[in-house]
Amino acid sequence: MQPVVMRPGPAAARDPRPGLSGLDRAALEAWLVEHGQPAFRARQIHNALWGGTATAPGDVSTLPRALAESLEASFRWSTVTEDTLVVADGGNTEKALHRLSDGATVESVLMHYPARAGRRARHTLCISSQAGCAVGCPFCATGELGFERDLETAEILDQVRGAVARLARQESGARLTNIVFMGMGEPLLNLDRVLEAVGALNDRQRLGLGARHITVSTSGVVPGIRRLTALGPQFTLAISLHAARDALRDVLVPLNRRWPVAEVVAAAREHARRTGRRISYEVTMIGGVNDTEADSEAIANLLRGDLAHVNLIPMNPVAHTPWTASPMPVIEAFAARLVAVGIPVTIRRNRGQEIGAACGQLAAERAGALAAPAVAWRRRRLEAASARALRGQRSDEPAPAGVES
Repeated sequence: MQPVVMRPGPAAARDPRPGLSGLDRAALEAWLVEHGQPAFRARQIHNALWGGTATAPGDVSTLPRALAESLEASFRWSTVTEDTLVVADGGNTEKALHRLSDGATVESVLMHYPARAGRRARHTLCISSQAGCAVGCPFCATGELGFERDLETAEILDQVRGAVARLARQESGARLTNIVFMGMGEPLLNLDRVLEAVGALNDRQRLGLGARHITVSTSGVVPGIRRLTALGPQFTLAISLHAARDALRDVLVPLNRRWPVAEVVAAAREHARRTGRRISYEVTMIGGVNDTEADSEAIANLLRGDLAHVNLIPMNPVAHTPWTASPMPVIEAFAARLVAVGIPVTIRRNRGQEIGAACGQLAAERAGALAAPAVAWRRRRLEAASARALRGQRSDEPAPAGVES
């Protein structure tokens, strides 16, 4: 009998009021007019939401008391009910665990990169699009949590608003420079809400961040990639590649059993051709698993000549896997082989390992440790699966549930 590894907690009733940050200017103006208020109040509300210190409508001094009370009754000023913040790297990495109204938890990570010669300071925020994740990549702590639900647009945006407020308190005039949808969840399985959130982030009347400073990542939801291509967005599309050999990617990215790697890259290649935007490919480097010369050759053959950039990321330790990060000399040799065939490569440095800054680690930690037999079973299962994959055997397991679209 297989051990039970999931730890679902009791869910509270979700607050039925919509999050105020999820309303665009037109929708907010329409609500105001319907309630006998002038449309210009929308600008005051958005300014307070995105640039002020208010924590409730009543804190906004420019709003009449009656309007503030009506807003409080109809909307949530923030969809986040509680934040837990942990800091590492001398203050340069901040991980926030956000609790939502129904008890679901999601994570965001704010990373500060100090100014260097010829380059200004950067502040990059990694945000979540779902509570948990259905894809189940075994090197990712979010996969241990399973899938809970999609996030509402405001629940995505309020992660950003919290980081904006913290940044303003830390440094006068500091702004977010980059936002990446690489936190918990598969963004293209919640694409409508993600696109609404990107629109708000790009909106000059709200955050006003340029589209080219926003990255949306996917494990390879091909219909979603094709939909994005048709829309022609200018944000960066990132593909969680991790392996270019199907047998191995079946294990590392179970979505590969639904949309094999060649199909994913073909869709991404068409996206790059239609939008003119370079595709970013992410590879988590796992010692002795996907860091061999055969793996670099497979990626080189797959991406050679494409408008592409590869990021190599040492694996963060995850309790339920038997794997560890590739040694840096191995990663550097891997990168050199890709560069030799004309593929640009960046080796990423892990941030905040002591606070569990990788996706899902803090949420998994707060959910409680898995029982030792469950951990042992998962490790044995992954060892056997990766051994079969390294022999070239494809997985006979189905694609994860919930990704059939």
